Amino acid sequence: MNIFTLNIVLAVAWAALTGNVTLSGLAVGFALGSAALYVTRPLFPGSDRYFKRVWLWSKLIVLFLYELVVSSVQVIWDVLTPQHKARPGIIAMPLDAKGEMEILLVTNLISLTPGTLSLDVTDDCNTLYIHAMFADDPDAIRAQLKGGMERWVIEAME
Repeated sequence: MNIFTLNIVLAVAWAALTGNVTLSGLAVGFALGSAALYVTRPLFPGSDRYFKRVWLWSKLIVLFLYELVVSSVQVIWDVLTPQHKARPGIIAMPLDAKGEMEILLVTNLISLTPGTLSLDVTDDCNTLYIHAMFADDPDAIRAQLKGGMERWVIEAME
């Protein structure tokens, strides 16, 4: 049995034992199960990889939510103030992400972030075209996306 499945079983068992079979009860059970499995990880070969992936996925989610808030504030500020700093443009970004799932996740996270929209991926999957609301410095946007979302996705998916 793999560690994730065992963690799910522990979460369901916790929810059943406490009589709180709700999403929050399952989340608490999952967190407690994770803690128990972390403490007993020497008993489970390969569990270090599981906890590393959990950490990387958690990092991806938190950093994406941070980017979501920052970009939302930037777009709201530009819409509500009299001077508009938006200089929209289309940017070509070479992709380091390989594989359909990595590219799909990168493009969707970019599209979910206010002020940016993934337009197209080339047939060879090496370039992503992005529409950016603030495209004054395409190199800076490219560097920010490559060092941010794309890198976080590649780390989480490895």
